[in-house]
Amino acid sequence: MRLLLISNSTNAGEPYLKYPIGEISRFLGEIREVVFIPYAAVTFSYDDYERKVQDRFDEIGIRVRSVNHYEDPAAEVRHAQAVVVGGGNTFALLKTMQQYDLVEAIRRRIMAGVPYIGWSAGSNVACPTIGTTNDMPIVEPQSFRGTGAVKFQINPHYTDAHLEGHAGETREVRITEYITANPDVTVVGLREGCMLRLEENDLQLIGPRPMRIFHYGEPTREVNAGDNLSFLL
Repeated sequence: MRLLLISNSTNAGEPYLKYPIGEISRFLGEIREVVFIPYAAVTFSYDDYERKVQDRFDEIGIRVRSVNHYEDPAAEVRHAQAVVVGGGNTFALLKTMQQYDLVEAIRRRIMAGVPYIGWSAGSNVACPTIGTTNDMPIVEPQSFRGTGAVKFQINPHYTDAHLEGHAGETREVRITEYITANPDVTVVGLREGCMLRLEENDLQLIGPRPMRIFHYGEPTREVNAGDNLSFLL
C-alpha cells in the first residue's frame, strides 16, 4: 500500500495546500494525473473544490480530474493512477462515497498499490471508521465504516488547546471516551502541519510536531518523526 494521510490542508497564515505540496509531489513521483473525490465540500461546489486543488497541483504538473463530472465515479476510481480525497465534512464525504460505491472501489485500488492521498476528512475515511473525526454529523451515512486501509484511527487537527473560559471537553477527553468504548482500537492524534506516509510496510511521521498515541489501558504517549511506528501496522 502507498498512503499519504495529511492532518490539514492549510497551516494558519499560509496558502491552501502549500505546506504539503512538496511531499505530495515526491509521493506521486512520475504520476501526472489523479482522480479527485470532492464530496466533503458542503458550502462550496465540487467544481470550485476541483479548481482550488488544481491551482496548487499545477505547481507540480499534475492534472486533477474530479469524479463529480462522471456518471460512474467508481469506474473512474477503478482506472485511476492515484486517488486524492479532499477534506471538509467527513459525514457528507462518506455518505456520498457510499452512494456511488466508492468505499469498496477505493479500498481495492489501495490494496492493489495505487497511491492514495487524503487530508483531514480524506484521512478519516482511510481508517476502519470515521468515528474519530472532529466534524458535526450534518448528514447520516449508511454506516461509519471507512476503507480500513490502516488499522488505527486518526484524529486530524489534533490539538492540546483548552480555551480559557471554555468548560467543554478537550480533544484528549473525547479520544479517551472513544478508546474506553472501543478498547481494542489505537487512535493517533495527528497535529496540524503533519502527515503519515505508508509505503509497503514502512510507516513514517512527517512534520515538525509529535503525534499522540492513545490506547485503552496504556499511558498516552507521543512519537516523533523518525521514530519506529511499526506497532501501528
